Amino acid sequence: MGDGDGGDVERLVDKLDPQRRVRLLTGADTWRTPAEPGIGLGELVFSDGPAGVRGPGWDERSTAALLPCAGALGALWDEDRVRLLGELLGGEARRKGVHVLLAPNLNLHRSPLAGRHFECFAEDPALAGRTGAALVRGIQSRGVAATAKHYVANDSETQRLTVDVRVDERVLRELYLAPFEAAVRAGVWLVMSAYNSVNGTTMSESPLLTEPLKGEWGFDGVVVSDWGAVRANVAAARAAQDLVMPGPGGPWGGALVEAMDEGRVPAEVVEDKVRRLLRLASRVGALGLPGPSDQSNPSDRPEPSGRPGPSGARSRSAAPDEGRAPARPWPADRVRAVVREAAAAGFVLLENRGVLPLDVAALGSVAVIGAHGDEPRVQGGGSSEVFPDRVVTPLDGLRAALPERVRVVYAPGPRPAAGAGPAPLGPRHARDPESGAPGVRLRVLDADGAVLHHSLQPSGRVLEPALPPGAHTVELAADLHPDTTGPWTLGLAGFGHLGVTADGAPLLDGEFPPETDDPAVVHVRPPQHTARVHLTAGRPARIVARRTLAPGTGRATVLTAAGPEPDPRRARVEAVAAARAADVAVVVIGTTEGDECEGVDRATLQLSSIQQEFVREIVRANARTVVVVNCGAPVELPWRGDPGAVLLTWFPGQEGGHALADVLLGRVEPGGRLPTTWPATLAEAPVRETRPVEGVLPYEEGLHIGHRAWLRSGIEPAYWFGHGLGYTTWAYEDLGRPEPAPGGHEIPVVLRNTGTRRGREVVQLYVSRPESTVERPVRWLAGWAAVEAEPGERVTAYVRLPERALQYWSPEPRGWVTEPGRFTLLAGRSAGNLPLRAALDV
Repeated sequence: MGDGDGGDVERLVDKLDPQRRVRLLTGADTWRTPAEPGIGLGELVFSDGPAGVRGPGWDERSTAALLPCAGALGALWDEDRVRLLGELLGGEARRKGVHVLLAPNLNLHRSPLAGRHFECFAEDPALAGRTGAALVRGIQSRGVAATAKHYVANDSETQRLTVDVRVDERVLRELYLAPFEAAVRAGVWLVMSAYNSVNGTTMSESPLLTEPLKGEWGFDGVVVSDWGAVRANVAAARAAQDLVMPGPGGPWGGALVEAMDEGRVPAEVVEDKVRRLLRLASRVGALGLPGPSDQSNPSDRPEPSGRPGPSGARSRSAAPDEGRAPARPWPADRVRAVVREAAAAGFVLLENRGVLPLDVAALGSVAVIGAHGDEPRVQGGGSSEVFPDRVVTPLDGLRAALPERVRVVYAPGPRPAAGAGPAPLGPRHARDPESGAPGVRLRVLDADGAVLHHSLQPSGRVLEPALPPGAHTVELAADLHPDTTGPWTLGLAGFGHLGVTADGAPLLDGEFPPETDDPAVVHVRPPQHTARVHLTAGRPARIVARRTLAPGTGRATVLTAAGPEPDPRRARVEAVAAARAADVAVVVIGTTEGDECEGVDRATLQLSSIQQEFVREIVRANARTVVVVNCGAPVELPWRGDPGAVLLTWFPGQEGGHALADVLLGRVEPGGRLPTTWPATLAEAPVRETRPVEGVLPYEEGLHIGHRAWLRSGIEPAYWFGHGLGYTTWAYEDLGRPEPAPGGHEIPVVLRNTGTRRGREVVQLYVSRPESTVERPVRWLAGWAAVEAEPGERVTAYVRLPERALQYWSPEPRGWVTEPGRFTLLAGRSAGNLPLRAALDV
């Protein structure tokens, strides 16, 4: 049954009585919708995204391919590559039996402090929209539904469940709604309504779900709520909200049937919601057809929990190439190659003073320095997390890439403070008390201490333990094998009554009630409570942690451990000596576990003072130092003018170490261009506020975010939007005559490769209107195109200038307006480097 079978869908709707219709509109559990066998409707299975497909639930034994973070995808400025990554995600979803992937995140980089910055593509609506649309097309080409989230203005995390964003209609249309419009034009099958309110109305009840989403844009898919975002019965049901997640509870159910009986919710409103849900099921193969894959692993399907989980021109919504392709998973080597190539293509070379690429023939030794060199952050925190089957560290990547004659030395240096506390106890130190195998023993006990369920877990992070009837206590136990003598920090994360013992001696015992109902905190990252115990290297200690289950506290239980901190002075001296003795020093620095995570915004852009001073010492010891910045959002780099090179690798995914070696050794060019402007200091950032006042967050800057705000402020940032160096140089020679093209104009830009090796350049086109009858940014991104050329070769980039780029939204009369007159076109390599200009008369 395909999209053309509208009559069949109508007949199926007619077969359902009101109770059965309403039943379909709330989840059956955390990750699934109800089946209705009488009409051939199977369950729809959901999974978080966008960096990978975790599958329905949180189980470290169910691994997934881990892609670079969304910010790195925005840095690609390459829709073809993003679409390919979408195809990879679609294939992963089918392998795991998933019908709906909760990606892409189309919110904007409004403030550099936003905690979920890493999960969004860009500060600019055009770049975010085109990137998101490409990912949507790729995912849905595999017969898996993409989800455009979080609609709309969900651009920060502070008070995210309740914040009321105040933003005027023109700003909404031109900035925050624009990426969602692009996703709808691309055929997205779901849109997720956000937690927040806009202009006084919570999004699950907002008129914005009707206009422009379902009306003007013609979206014929399903509006699904963010998990737990629907709080009202009649108001949300009368609005264009279609599906409440999770279930089986929620505000609809019998209350909605009663509201229909009383005429407070028209029957045709509910019929439309059911019709959309059946259309979605048809598109993903869950209506009268097999599910998306017959190869799903039973371990990917945990028991239903029934508790709130984390999120976290008219056209029909089907992508042009939609269809249920055979569920043939990509071979593992192809997955790894695609992820590796994408990571390198998104790396942004911020600075280079002739050090990169490294000449392998001239290398005798390389020092890899910094804790992130062997323990990198490959993904941000929160509902987007997945469990990769492997992670290639920077140290791994360089050791594998360099010939044996090149000596690779590792020096961790002083460790940055772990903002989120110790890491989960893992196989490096933990052994199962029963079998001796690496890992942690999970047991679920009843009130009398009888074992209801047990399993061996890879680590102490157990977010969704199976809870059989009568479950009372979650227990995690391991024999901890310390490799250093001294004070070890043990922690237990969760809510309710918590207790930890070491060899039977109590270390922690107390009641810890939840302080928030934010799903990201309750179910993904509950706070840790820690205690210290002296352990002796080589002498195992039996660690037992117990958590008593209670209503409203979730079931996440995380046992953590960290050994004694090495002497920071000695670690610094050893690292500086290693750098001084090496031909090249590669220093890897970045944010820590608690810095960038769903559910909380950052308070600073500064890395720890330990890391900042450490970088300066290494650079003083070796001028040929490459600083690798491992983060998902802007950070302050006060020493950026000193090292031989500065390379931004984002959260690079599972193959980051191999990609780093490829770039450092010149096997590939770092292809990324910044998708957001980086400030030198937080104080200079023109838009930074994420904290509501009395529940209200006004977007007072209006149209001026990102590079637009920087241009209006007159302050020079550390790095402009669009900035990124390659391994060659370019001369911009001519901005040609604009030629009419379908939907706008085409602008030829002539440039020449003036360097010594082949390279790729992203040619960016901006527009300004100095004399306008309405408020405009100083200039704004209108389009871009990438070209490649050999040394000395002259090429022409043809940049499409869409008509919309010249228009503004007018509330009166409502619509897009083209202001007649002269526009200025500017072309170059970033928002702050535009050597070419020409006039366009409209």
